Amino acid sequence: MNLNIVLYQPEIPQNTGNIARTCVLTNSTLHLIKPLGFSIDDKAVKRSGLDYWSELKLEVHESYEDFINKYGDRRIFLASTHGGNYYNEESYKAGDFIMFGRESKGVPQDVHEAHTNIRVPMIKTSTRSLNLSNTVAIIAYEALRQMDFPDMK
Repeated sequence: MNLNIVLYQPEIPQNTGNIARTCVLTNSTLHLIKPLGFSIDDKAVKRSGLDYWSELKLEVHESYEDFINKYGDRRIFLASTHGGNYYNEESYKAGDFIMFGRESKGVPQDVHEAHTNIRVPMIKTSTRSLNLSNTVAIIAYEALRQMDFPDMK
């Protein structure tokens, strides 16, 4: 088992498609927590994931509570713009979960408080944050680098 990427109620199908492609090419599992802002059968999701969608290790969870009931005993990092250590200051290991919030609203406060928050450094600007799929790639590759890129050539 490598890495687990968790999207909390994702809203933009193109982001999810791009993240799915990253998951396939890094041997990571993608977890989607409902409600989703689109159908995973949506052509935009599959187009963003290109021909990799059929190779994706995907788990869809009916709710955050269902996800926690199944994986709450695991290490879960939450990528957030609201503090925490920089993503590269944490030590990652195989099987870890890295959760990312909705594009428009992130996650509720109780979800923030339940997990170790990490962040990507950014300058202060009127722009909220980096694109979700870019942020996933940045953090996932740091975690995989720390694991010596398992099963990757």
